Amino acid sequence: MRSSLLVSVVISLVIVASAANFNQDIDVTWGDGRGKILENGNLLTLTLDKFSGSGFQSKNQYLFGKIDMNIKLVPGNSAGTVTTYYLRSEGSTWDEIDFEFLGNLSGDPYIVHTNVYTQGKGDKEQQFYLWFDPTKDFHTYSLLWNPQRIMYVLFYNPIFLKTFQFRLFSVCLIVILLNVYSFSVDGTPIREFKNLESKGVAFPKSQPMRVYSSLWNADDWATRGGLVKTDWSQAPFTASYRTFKADACVWSSGKSSCSSTSSPSQNSWLSQELDIASQQRLKWVQKNYMIYNYCTDTKRFPMGLPKECTAS
Repeated sequence: MRSSLLVSVVISLVIVASAANFNQDIDVTWGDGRGKILENGNLLTLTLDKFSGSGFQSKNQYLFGKIDMNIKLVPGNSAGTVTTYYLRSEGSTWDEIDFEFLGNLSGDPYIVHTNVYTQGKGDKEQQFYLWFDPTKDFHTYSLLWNPQRIMYVLFYNPIFLKTFQFRLFSVCLIVILLNVYSFSVDGTPIREFKNLESKGVAFPKSQPMRVYSSLWNADDWATRGGLVKTDWSQAPFTASYRTFKADACVWSSGKSSCSSTSSPSQNSWLSQELDIASQQRLKWVQKNYMIYNYCTDTKRFPMGLPKECTAS
């Protein structure tokens, strides 16, 4: 059943599940009032204080799709705080496509922590510094998920915006996009995680996932390995969200909303790969801004690196 479902999805049109506002597509699930939907559903805020953080989830589950959210991260001294944004399935052997923004002292850059879980197992961390301030404006974070690969992409890089031009849909499986301009089509990929099931590497493809986001205290590990604690005199800490949009296959009652009658041009993103310009950007980021890569951590894996790290 799962294999036939995958084939059906691969050839299908991604039904637009576009959110007019947060009231329609988001549930604030915890925080005892610290998560708020404002401005007639056009703005959502999550707040953290000494007593609790807060979080939300999408009303729908998705099996492949492109998710957009405009986010402005916690400003100022955000050390000890973590803002998360991710996809996750249910159950004890869950799949998850995860990134977390680790707060820092004022003036120090945010760290983007990424991870991929399949069947409840992660251990695929990569971390990067951001080369711009994500707290001054809203940036569009998009997650694009298809059966071939996972790609994390960040918008906004003035150097590369002048040098390279490439399309948004050149990105495959999962894309994280930080976009200063709402209609920008320039992106900077930071990570690619390919489907290597043929080499024995598990890959998230059969479990529908919800969108989640949260703001919480993690000062036991988030900033400099827990050496810098949360300064509660700066509380409350607030992350803000606008413009949630999901162009995705909605999963409901054991069925996908995607149709198998569309033309290939309508869902070409399901099989596209990084072009040459995207590959150059990826190399640039990994050379200049990657600060941790599990695939090079031989001390952590003394018996040998994970299969995906050495596969061609």
